[in-house]
Amino acid sequence: MKVLALNGSPHMDEGNTAMILNPFLEGMKDEGCDVEVFYTKKLSINPCNADMSCWFVNPGVCALKDDMQMLLPKIKDADIIVWASPVYYSGITGPLKNLMDRQLPLFGASAQVKPQKGVLVSTCGDWNLSMFEPLLMQMKVLYDRPQEGYVFAGSLLRPMADGMREMMKAGETKLIDEVLKAAREAGRRLARDGVIPDELQKQVSRELMPKAAYYRAAEQMMEQIKAAAKNKKN
Repeated sequence: MKVLALNGSPHMDEGNTAMILNPFLEGMKDEGCDVEVFYTKKLSINPCNADMSCWFVNPGVCALKDDMQMLLPKIKDADIIVWASPVYYSGITGPLKNLMDRQLPLFGASAQVKPQKGVLVSTCGDWNLSMFEPLLMQMKVLYDRPQEGYVFAGSLLRPMADGMREMMKAGETKLIDEVLKAAREAGRRLARDGVIPDELQKQVSRELMPKAAYYRAAEQMMEQIKAAAKNKKN
């Protein structure tokens, strides 16, 4: 199977999202999938100009000339699309949304699109899973269309992602290792069975520490960031 992963994090391979995405993709590679990853930060993708020429003038052809010319055939040919994004402000990152909008040429009235599965990988700094609800709603609208060959195959959601890094710095790696192991197994199961089992999705999202303890640690982190910014300014 061909897997196309689109990472919208500005931190690319060094970000929290990549911590979950990378073992997930490795799991699919374990099962023989052909995996390709693109980072929106490295791409030049303009916003859709909505002139609809890709539907009515030159069907399937976008009038804008940028990196979507290279990506559109890959999106069309993929068996699985992995949308990966941190949550900064109630949704996917802006560059990834531009990319999503620019798929429009593939879905004109005469378009022939192969069956495809969609997956969401997302992280956020908040403790609550509810932060991912806008992203999940969008993914389900895009991919919960089995009559058209589109299936939403699951999501790997990691709240309190900043806490993962702090725990790793402190040498508290047991729970983190279990999360990353579950992410890799999720990739294997998706490749084999076509869906991510609910129990693996829950393991990736599992609580790492009590809510009050997490927010106390987050306040300390913010104080450190403020102090570093103040020292840099001075």
